Amino acid sequence: MLPVIALIGRPNVGKSTLFNRLTRSRDALVADYPGLTRDRNYGFGKLGPIPYLVIDTGGVAGGEEGIAEIMVDQSVRALQEADVAIIMVDGRSGLTAADLHVAELARKHAKRTWLAVNKTEGLESAIANSEFHALGLGEPIAVSAAHGDRVSALMDDVLASFELPDAQMDEDDDVADDDRELRIAIVGRPNVGKSTLANRILGEERLVVFDQPGTTRDSVSVPFERNDRKYVLIDTAGIRRKARVHEAIEKFSIVKALQAIEQAEVVIAVLDAQEGVTEQDVSLLGLVMERGRALVVVTNKWDGLAADQRKKVRDDLDRRLPFLDFAERITISALHGTAVGDLLPAVERAFGAAMRDMSTAELTRELESALIAHAPPMIRGRRIKLRYAHQGGRNPPVIVIHGNQTEKLPEAYRRYLINRFRKAFKLKGTPVRLAFKKGKNPFEGRRNVLTPRQERKRKRLMKKVKK
Repeated sequence: MLPVIALIGRPNVGKSTLFNRLTRSRDALVADYPGLTRDRNYGFGKLGPIPYLVIDTGGVAGGEEGIAEIMVDQSVRALQEADVAIIMVDGRSGLTAADLHVAELARKHAKRTWLAVNKTEGLESAIANSEFHALGLGEPIAVSAAHGDRVSALMDDVLASFELPDAQMDEDDDVADDDRELRIAIVGRPNVGKSTLANRILGEERLVVFDQPGTTRDSVSVPFERNDRKYVLIDTAGIRRKARVHEAIEKFSIVKALQAIEQAEVVIAVLDAQEGVTEQDVSLLGLVMERGRALVVVTNKWDGLAADQRKKVRDDLDRRLPFLDFAERITISALHGTAVGDLLPAVERAFGAAMRDMSTAELTRELESALIAHAPPMIRGRRIKLRYAHQGGRNPPVIVIHGNQTEKLPEAYRRYLINRFRKAFKLKGTPVRLAFKKGKNPFEGRRNVLTPRQERKRKRLMKKVKK
């Protein structure tokens, strides 16, 4: 499992700024205004020696009421979910009563803590850290989330005790793809029918199903075989006895879904046809896309919908999920089993596309055909030149294109190339990533150096002058 790191602190200490730096994104809203973050925000960490999950939380000040009290509850949940908590304080404002309250929560709920003194750019580290020893959370580390100062060193220390997860597609390289266990994650919002669908696929009641959101608490992996093919089904749902369902229902844990996505090779994303596509659906599917997983989009509870309702749902999918145009869509009824038999063949097609081998010659030929059909635009009077392509990875397929001025290639042309490659190599069901490499100019940075052509012209002129 990926390590989980929670960012905790009083309002306006820079938690969201650090979240954006760690995830190399702008997913968290940032402004010089306390209380901007009101819910947990999740992302995949990209700064540090190993991959991890990071949780941004709302500010905790103590004595909260109303919505602020709910925000504190969200922060406590994040502490309980996380393997490590980074407690953030403001090095310019100094120690406050709110910092003491946050430290008390961390001691009560966090497994391990690190203390980050933020906004210390231009300050002497020892002076900025001095008063925060009183929190009793270990040695303070001075950082600047906005400028990136010492953030890498902080993450090196935080992640030092965690092991690098094994690369899932590199293990057992001598085993054929068809002989491996194919890992399938079922993800989706609460009460969309994930466990019912898992039971239908397995053919038995292996997972507890209850008509109430949040019934399930954890991820569970269930191995099974179908037509001599081995699978592992990862349901973002834990097994709970029905007698315990009356207890307080937990919120759906995004951490479990993200860890299931990371474990899987193919993701089945379940949507509720009766509720349509929600913001949480869009966010979760965006994370699946970001991780490059092969994907099958399943719309459940399709039975009983009128024709106009079905059209509305399809239009909603097209409008809200245009970035998933590569994924195969299937409408089912998990409760009645309608079309559930189409899922595993769709999963196999998506996995086959994600693992496809493409030769350099075939890729280059398709690139040349694409250039002939639609040439890249001119940039300041110079044509962008794309010379050849080769495969750079699988699951998702990575196509490396070599050329000149590749960094100036418009996004629309990149999408055009992706669509050409997807159609030519039948890559339905998987994201396709392009990587560009620019040829080095041997004369770059050198003044008054003639190109070979200019040098030959100069010699011809010199000969004429001598004659």
